[in-house]
Amino acid sequence: MSVEQAIGVTGGDATAGTVPDAEAAQGVTATAAALATSYPVAPGYRLNVRSGPGTGYAVVRVLSEGAQVRINCQTPGTWVTGPYGTSNIWDNIGNGQYVSDAYIRTGSDGYVAPRC
Repeated sequence: MSVEQAIGVTGGDATAGTVPDAEAAQGVTATAAALATSYPVAPGYRLNVRSGPGTGYAVVRVLSEGAQVRINCQTPGTWVTGPYGTSNIWDNIGNGQYVSDAYIRTGSDGYVAPRC
């Protein structure tokens, strides 16, 4: 099975919007790696999980100290300052569940998962 078949790209050629094999494989690999990795919440913090990517969204639950999260995708939102700097990146950790990346130790100041 080709990478295109595995991710659902069909028909056409490279000039018609399909993704070259190497680029598609890299995207699939990055997505799989992000979903397989758990990232820790900053030590000593209980973290609000919000219904959207910003502080204006409702709190849907609170993660306990020592929690780990899997990041499904990331999106820009409200700027937040936390123990890992100031960031507008929000991590989607479930359906309608977002946490500020400023409180998650991803080892990067940028995106580590696909954009939502």
